[in-house]
Amino acid sequence: MFGASSLVVIATLWVLIVFSVTTWTIIAMKGRTQWRLAQLNRAFSKAFWGAHNVAEAETVANDGAGPLARVCQAGFHAVHENGEHNLQSSGDKKDVLESSLRQQIQKEQHQLESGLMILASIGSTAPFVGLFGTVWGIMHALQDISRAGSASLEVVAGPVGEALVATAIGIATAVPAVLAYNYGLRRARLYVAEMEDFAASFMRIALKAGPGGKRGK
Repeated sequence: MFGASSLVVIATLWVLIVFSVTTWTIIAMKGRTQWRLAQLNRAFSKAFWGAHNVAEAETVANDGAGPLARVCQAGFHAVHENGEHNLQSSGDKKDVLESSLRQQIQKEQHQLESGLMILASIGSTAPFVGLFGTVWGIMHALQDISRAGSASLEVVAGPVGEALVATAIGIATAVPAVLAYNYGLRRARLYVAEMEDFAASFMRIALKAGPGGKRGK
């Protein structure tokens, strides 16, 4: 069947194969990353809220890793830099702290969502690429029928088979890409919600602790 394939159909199939390999590579990488971030966030949250005072919590933040740790580091940095005379640190302490935390959360969100747009693009275009191969295969079948003057199974089996294979690969490529995109986007939103909750709690602690962030428990 593939020996009789036109170059266009072969190229279409290879594009779909590249899409599929890219999809599963991103799925594997994002799955490993999200599992690691979940472990880091869990460990940091346990250590941070187990601290006896703000100074100890800041030490935990500086030694920590992961999205929550980086948000916390940005918060402590904003607290300590609030007394400096520059545009970035000028303004009400609460506003400066909230802005710093929000900017860091946005940075983390961009990293969490990296690669998802590729999955969305593959999920939306792969069926149409497969459909293109299907249409071209049918055109090839009609040309063979025209040249042979017959619509026998031997004449149409190859080109029609090409069309079916292109459609099947297109669907098989799009389905995991769409599922992975939806799951990845949901996980990213859950991480963002977790960071926002942490930022709100951090603001209450930092504002209560005072300018140096060292007072009280």
